[in-house]
Order: sequence, then structure tokens, then C-alpha cells
Amino acid sequence: MKRLASLALIGVVLLGGFAYVHLAQPGWWARLWHPLRYEQIVLGHAAHYDLDPALLAAVIYQESRFRADARSSSGAIGLMQLMPKTAQGIADHTGGTHFRLSDLGNPEINVRYGAWYLRHLMQKYGSEKLALAAYNAGQQNVDRWLAEGEGIAFPETRAYVKSVEQLKRLYRRIYPVLRTGTKPS
Repeated sequence: MKRLASLALIGVVLLGGFAYVHLAQPGWWARLWHPLRYEQIVLGHAAHYDLDPALLAAVIYQESRFRADARSSSGAIGLMQLMPKTAQGIADHTGGTHFRLSDLGNPEINVRYGAWYLRHLMQKYGSEKLALAAYNAGQQNVDRWLAEGEGIAFPETRAYVKSVEQLKRLYRRIYPVLRTGTKPS
């Protein structure tokens, strides 16, 4: 009976410790659940397109969990979940001459196109929230919401924007390199 009580006590302590760490989210714990892969690509394209590197990392995490081979049921591909038609337009606009669908599986190309597109949306809408809404729901929807004087009409898009903003703060906190865009010395 004492042995069972001891095991139960150990289980409660371990469960309590796990719950505490999960809620407190110290940096080492948060990095386990929120990786930063392709760091140099993220930092390079964030700098080139004048984006907050934590924002770019947050979008990538939200879109693909940093999986370069991610594909959605709607046909979006890669780290930043770009639709092929959107990627073709970005390639054409930025001087690409030989766009291939397989390019979207290349992390460097995918993040370059996605960063360009995010910068384009931020310039168009003048607002990070609206740019994220357009990234998620499409420019046509955001344009319609603005014309009708509505806020973000889709609940899933509001949740997406909120999630990316939370992830941006988290990534900035747990990865010092994303605070300044340079590696700490």
C-alpha cells in the first residue's frame, strides 16, 4: 500500500511539474515546441524585404510548422504555404523566368516568395493585421471587408491573425537572434 501511495505521489509531482513548465514556457521548453529552422534564410529574407524576422518565423510556423514539404488540401505548398498561381505571379513580378512548381519545395525560394508577398501586403494595407488577414483569406476578401466597412469577417482568419501575432511575440522572446536580426556575440 505504501509503495502504491509513493508511486501516486511521484506521479502527481511529475504531472504538476510538467503542467508548471508547460504553462510557464521557459525558453528551452518553448523552443522544443516552436522550432526555428532555416534561420539564415528567415533572417536574410526578413532583412531584404524589411520584415520583422519574428513575424516571418511566426507565419512560417503557423503555415507549415517549418515543414518544407507541407501541402494543404487547397493546394498551397511549402514553408509559407503559397498557392502555385500566387507564386507564379510573384516570380513574374520579381523577374523570375523559369518558375516550376517544384520551386515551392525549395525553402530558400519559398521563403523568398512568401517574404516578398508579405511585404507587398503590408505596403498595400498599411497594417500588419490586414496583411496577415489577406495572407490567410486572400486580398479579394480583405478588399471587400474594407469596402463594406467590416472588420475581418471570417472567424478562422481572426484566429489566424491572433495566432501569428502571439507566435511573433513568442519567437522574439525565445530566439534572441529574431529580436535584432543579428546573431548574439
